[in-house]
Amino acid sequence: MNRTKPNPKTMRTKRHFQPEQVLALGFLVAIMAGSLLLMLPVCAADGHSVGLMGAVFTATSAVCVTGLNIVDIGLGYSTLGHVVILILIQMGGLGFMIFATLGMVALGRRISLRSRVLIRDSMNQSSLSGLIRITKWTSVLVVLIETLGACLLMIRFIPTYGVGKGIWFSFFHSISAFCNAGFDLLGNFTSFVPLQNDPLVVATLSGIIICGSMGFVVFIELINKPFQRGKLTLHTKLVLLVTGILLFGGTALFAVLEWNNPNTLGGMSPGNKLLNALFQSTTCRTAGFCAVDQLALTDSSKLLSCVLMFIGASPASTGGGVKTTTFVMLLLMMATVIRGKEDHVLMKKRIARDTVSRAVTIVLIVMGAIIGCTMIISVIESDRDFNMIDLLFEVTSAVTTTGLSSIGSGNLSAPSQLILILLMYLGRVGPLTLGFAFAKRLNNAAQNRIHYPEENIMIG
Repeated sequence: MNRTKPNPKTMRTKRHFQPEQVLALGFLVAIMAGSLLLMLPVCAADGHSVGLMGAVFTATSAVCVTGLNIVDIGLGYSTLGHVVILILIQMGGLGFMIFATLGMVALGRRISLRSRVLIRDSMNQSSLSGLIRITKWTSVLVVLIETLGACLLMIRFIPTYGVGKGIWFSFFHSISAFCNAGFDLLGNFTSFVPLQNDPLVVATLSGIIICGSMGFVVFIELINKPFQRGKLTLHTKLVLLVTGILLFGGTALFAVLEWNNPNTLGGMSPGNKLLNALFQSTTCRTAGFCAVDQLALTDSSKLLSCVLMFIGASPASTGGGVKTTTFVMLLLMMATVIRGKEDHVLMKKRIARDTVSRAVTIVLIVMGAIIGCTMIISVIESDRDFNMIDLLFEVTSAVTTTGLSSIGSGNLSAPSQLILILLMYLGRVGPLTLGFAFAKRLNNAAQNRIHYPEENIMIG
């Protein structure tokens, strides 16, 4: 019997990128495309290109919804440049997979199983069911919140800047606030410090930022709650509880620490002091806007800001940080060990060990990145008169995609700015996603069944 030799070419299996790799590469492609566009002279206010570093830094900050900048956004870019930046912000805030899904739905294209897996991972979901419905709900919810916020801002911006510019400013800042991006068009790197005594602007921006940092799934569940029976999920309860504690706890601490500081809250009325303390507590949840001079904050307030930036927003939101629920998992693990329990129990629900392990991993990676990069930048900038707390503030702001700056990213040298670019990318993609994307994962079942001898080591 004749047997034909198999053709190696036909035996090759088609290689597919893993979901983590697609997400990591997707954000990278968006940054590269945005950089090329922002380098064009037509995108610059004076008709001269902002240069490679300026364009890459801005594009990375926009896609990663951070807000750090080395180019004055309000004065350095033209209207076309502002439009490009706004598109990058919206894409980065919602995720490029949601953008692609909405496009396929609009064209009547079928959403494949592979695309659904990517959507699930990009939105931090655990199930494939109902993803398209959640995506549609999310897009509608985003448009409604951003439009409502813009309408409120128009009350102040139209009388100040005129109809056309006032409407444009209102929508730009509303979208930037909801996406927790922190980009503003006011110019001179002042953010909203000139409007710190305007309760309408400060309160509106605070509300929009909070909405963006809560998480799309939480909002959808709260909207559907009146039409469904049953209690809120544990995730939603945690998000609401921790968000409230961080917001009002941070407000109280900032008010105490800055109440008599003449360079921040000291010269305001008591009502404006509390409102601006709330805004500082809110914007530290990865928003990037500021209503008081960050350099003028006391060292205690800067350290408190770093803590709030580190915790950040909630999962499946437009914000960054290690996330509120991740921080709760870390506290839960500590409580479980101290009480000598085996199971991680929270609100009479047992939490999977894998969830707690992932939370610890994320916290350790981000902490390592902050400490390591702060040390490196301090060495690079050793000949400059920068305080260590300000460098820590800058690095924490970058890796948590917050966008607050006390010393100004443009005042750092090019190597330090490159480190900030890498940190912003790490913070937006996520440390675990980026790790899974580039690490070689063992899929051999036989390898996974190997158990090595156990041995104890001393700790503590």
